[in-house]
Amino acid sequence: MARDDYRQRINRVLACLEHNLDALPSLDHLAGLAHYSPHHFHRMFTGMVGESLAAYARRLRLERAAMFLSRTARPVTDIAFESGYESHQAFTRAFKAHFGVSPRACREAARLGLPLPKRPVPPPKPQGDIAMDATIVFFPVTKVAYVRHVGPYDQCHAAWETLCAWAGPKGLLGPQTRAMGISHDDPEVTPPEKIRYDACITVAEGVKAEGPVGVMDIGGGDYAMALHEGPYSGLHACYAALCGVELPKLGREPGYAPSIEIYLNDPATTPPTDLRTEIYIPLLPKG
Repeated sequence: MARDDYRQRINRVLACLEHNLDALPSLDHLAGLAHYSPHHFHRMFTGMVGESLAAYARRLRLERAAMFLSRTARPVTDIAFESGYESHQAFTRAFKAHFGVSPRACREAARLGLPLPKRPVPPPKPQGDIAMDATIVFFPVTKVAYVRHVGPYDQCHAAWETLCAWAGPKGLLGPQTRAMGISHDDPEVTPPEKIRYDACITVAEGVKAEGPVGVMDIGGGDYAMALHEGPYSGLHACYAALCGVELPKLGREPGYAPSIEIYLNDPATTPPTDLRTEIYIPLLPKG
């Protein structure tokens, strides 16, 4: 698929958002406009636009508020409520963080014939500046033992401790064992307390589930793969670049299964800057 077609899809989404700022359409509706799977749509949007859906809508509301302040006499409190803020104070903090001046100062500048305030922070940029060598690979069906973690991704240590405490005495942590993570949710969309993550290790046939440890097959199809080098905190930007920049170049569509991460070194003994993680995004079959 040509990259121009991806741009036309995202333009439909942007137009829909701009015309529905006061009642944002559902994620499923926006993903449908882009003909993208809801599971990976938000990452595609962030990668192509340079900011999340929520940040994009919040910015447009604040810029609309600045126009209302400069061109009308409507009370600041009314404009704050229409911009999605529950109080005058919250609106003032957000407006000042965005423009560098308070709403009152913005209105006063307009009264004096001065231009609207400029944003004090750089405009959003697509994720194309992230160096990445993405390829399409076949990920074979792989059996893993796993422990489910529900909560923020950076709090999954207990799941790994439970998994390793179970696997160690059984001799399942050999040199050929691969450590993997199954990331089911996008933290920009899913509330932190509901994010799902599976801490996984590869196991042989015949290994049985036990207690909190489950066994399942993953993979079995084409995946877009890229290598992330550095702290795990940078994975989100890498996902956005892979979905929003690299996939259009490869001409493939993301599938509905969750992404897979393979951890190539041990975070307990490796400096964060030297961590290496392979990211795999499932793809729909060709045609």
